Amino acid sequence: MDLLRDLYVRFRVLIHEVAKFGIVGILAFLITIGGANWLRYGAGLGPLTSVTIATIVATVFAFLGNKLWAFRHRKGSHLGRESVLFFVFNGIGLLIQLAFVAVATHGLGLNDKFSYNVANIIGIGVATIFRLYCYRRWVFLMADDEAFTEHLQPETSSP
Repeated sequence: MDLLRDLYVRFRVLIHEVAKFGIVGILAFLITIGGANWLRYGAGLGPLTSVTIATIVATVFAFLGNKLWAFRHRKGSHLGRESVLFFVFNGIGLLIQLAFVAVATHGLGLNDKFSYNVANIIGIGVATIFRLYCYRRWVFLMADDEAFTEHLQPETSSP
């Protein structure tokens, strides 16, 4: 039990960030998939246009969720810098996602709903890993090393 507690204490900040990032990501994922399917099969837009519009809406949602909740404790930079980097990295993530959809629909000629969604989901997965790394590394920074070590100190409980 001590080993698990020690591991939790050591990685508490990372665990909480990843969990919150995951919740925001799941909701953004639902916005992306639901929106892309509605735009593609309900409104009749093209596959890449549908993914692009749905992903942009999900990106705005994800920015607010990550900035105001998941990485709220990281106050190391200004909103302008974070915003620009967030949207640049999300733009790259969108290109990753579009590459998977384009290969499936245009490269392989898979135009059915199932193939479209599988390609979109795989693209979202790869882009999500890329974005998490970028957010932690360059976007939502700690103010200084001292703030980071404060978060890693063991919690004390009174008997």
